[in-house]
Amino acid sequence: MDKIKTALVGYGSVGEKTHAPLITVCEELELVAVVERNKEKSKEKYPKVQIFRSIEELLEADAADLIVIVTPNHLHFEQAKLCLEKGKHVLVDKPVTLTSKEAEELNTLAKSKGLVLSVFQNRRLDGDFKTVQQLIKEGILGRLVHFESHFDRFRPRLVDNWREKDIPGNGITFDLGTHLIDQAYLLFGNPQWVYADIRSQRTDAIADDYFDITLGYDSIKVKLTASVLSNAPMPKFLLMGELGSYIKYGLDVQEKALKAGELPQGDDWGIESEEGWGTVYLENKTKKYETLRGDYRHFYPNIAKAITGIEELDVKMSEAIAVLKIIESAFESNKVGKRINL
Repeated sequence: MDKIKTALVGYGSVGEKTHAPLITVCEELELVAVVERNKEKSKEKYPKVQIFRSIEELLEADAADLIVIVTPNHLHFEQAKLCLEKGKHVLVDKPVTLTSKEAEELNTLAKSKGLVLSVFQNRRLDGDFKTVQQLIKEGILGRLVHFESHFDRFRPRLVDNWREKDIPGNGITFDLGTHLIDQAYLLFGNPQWVYADIRSQRTDAIADDYFDITLGYDSIKVKLTASVLSNAPMPKFLLMGELGSYIKYGLDVQEKALKAGELPQGDDWGIESEEGWGTVYLENKTKKYETLRGDYRHFYPNIAKAITGIEELDVKMSEAIAVLKIIESAFESNKVGKRINL
């Protein structure tokens, strides 16, 4: 079977360090084109790719069948819509669009044309999240009453990045919050209500750099939080149940490896060393709980197989739309200072 010709729109840090390597190691895809407005940086690693200066120029050349959009959030809707209208399959970096209404419009358009449209939710393939899924499935902690997920970093200085500028879709709620909310949605479904505290904590910060979001369910409290001013060890996951608790520190190992320029290859990819494993605390026993292998390499093959009709999409637009509605409710809650019912 011929490989699916794939184009990458945007070659910033995420495009270069994450998407391009994952596309390259996917046997079903071929990276044939990159949209870079001013440079030709992608040719340093991928000399055979064709460079385009705009998405319109790419589509006019009809160079690819799958378009991967990794541009600033406020550009996603118009760019994805344009690609779909031209009959292209589309993968958009999360959170897909800025509003659930825009995402619904794209979903309707893709369905009407029989095209694949999905969202890059790679953190579903984090080893720690897969471990939490297994832990819950096994019921080791009994009935859960508390689920807490953090994404904390220490980045006290502002940087020249679109996420920190005064443009729509900036800030870490649309960035890290999308991942945490997506994971919680997978585990527990749609919450009954949302309560959020969203702030800009660093001096002169324009975009939000902290959030504390609570999702309300009948029998479990779900707390999602992220900060860029956390320089002390904080748990990545904390689960509490009637039979015990689980706590896990440290981020999935794949992002660090990708940022270091490692290709996602080999039998040891995504495996965390034992010293990073989480701990289960039961009434009369404490034990390390092995972290499952994380593997972003499964993401793009699923996109390819969905295009060829072999598999269903792992990340569906209905899920992305639900996540956006929760994000919208979080911003509304922060604005009015009270719970927002869903």
